[in-house]
Amino acid sequence: MADRRRTPARAVLVHDWLTGMRGGERVLESIARVLPGAELITLVHRPGAVSRAIEDRRIRPSVIQRLPAPARLYRHYLPLFPAAIEWFDLDDVDLVVSTSHCAAKAVVRPGRAVHVCYCHSPMRYGWDQFDAYFGEARLGRLGSAAARHVMARLARWDRATVGRVDRFIANSRHVAGRIARYYNRGSSVLYPPVDTEFFTPGTAPAAGYFLVVSALVPYKHVDRAVGAAARLRMPLKVVGTGPDDARLRALGGEAVEFLGSVDPDALRDLYRGAIALVLPGEEDFGIVPVEAMACGRPVVALGRGGATETVLDGVTGRLVGDAAIESFAAAMHEVAGAPVDSGAIRRHAETFGRERFERAFAQVVAEAMAGRN
Repeated sequence: MADRRRTPARAVLVHDWLTGMRGGERVLESIARVLPGAELITLVHRPGAVSRAIEDRRIRPSVIQRLPAPARLYRHYLPLFPAAIEWFDLDDVDLVVSTSHCAAKAVVRPGRAVHVCYCHSPMRYGWDQFDAYFGEARLGRLGSAAARHVMARLARWDRATVGRVDRFIANSRHVAGRIARYYNRGSSVLYPPVDTEFFTPGTAPAAGYFLVVSALVPYKHVDRAVGAAARLRMPLKVVGTGPDDARLRALGGEAVEFLGSVDPDALRDLYRGAIALVLPGEEDFGIVPVEAMACGRPVVALGRGGATETVLDGVTGRLVGDAAIESFAAAMHEVAGAPVDSGAIRRHAETFGRERFERAFAQVVAEAMAGRN
């Protein structure tokens, strides 16, 4: 253990932003254990928003931290991200490790340094998910047109800075395909870590509700789960926060309960008590479904993207063939009436454990450093 966590002489971690503890931050937590002495730089840091293991690092935020309400308004500062991430001075480092779904991979490293990027996805809103974030339905015609101009420029910058990365690691085969398509680069695949020692099955039977655990942002399509639960007249609990909160609350009826952010113990209890977790959007990987499966609960997921690599259809849940609310309702009804083999679901989840990730990631870093020497 000690050997694989030995930090290179000067290493730095680069993360897009630290405003909440989501899947990307759980990956960062494991990478930080592999590189225990590395400084952490980020565009925006909201103190107390992430785990103690991350907060205890030396954290250096960008100039965006000095702007008004950065933790709340950071998305509005998107056009400033290129300048902000390039502002960091890394002249004294030998190893850069970025965890990126937006701008982190574009940090400027010195010529002697090795840059390994763990890529959650090429910038979604700059490439193929513009309408979900900035379409006319959300911003109006003029607002969307202005945003399209800005995002076209950001996409060009995103593509132009690919050469700053020496080695890409994709969080799924799905994302590896996106890296090849948009960056014209190869990548190795390393599935994110799941804390299968913490997320474990309970002893009580399911409590009769479906569960969504998600950032409340447009591309997650939580409204599909809300609509399906209403159609079934089945209780649905929603864990998460985000800009789509008000719209989703307006769509939800009495059977939909919005819980906001919850602590890890409460989240584990919610997984254990659910009939099934519902994953209504296309995920690049999706740590949440594996956490639910580690608790022995099945998953109803859209049969696209990362879910096709984590959910075994008919064994650990159901993959829904299309995005229609009716299709989700049918799959949820089927799972609610089917027997559940919690042991088999749990055993599958264990293949995504944290120890596996940290060992493999340390090996990739060692290979990258050896290749530069």
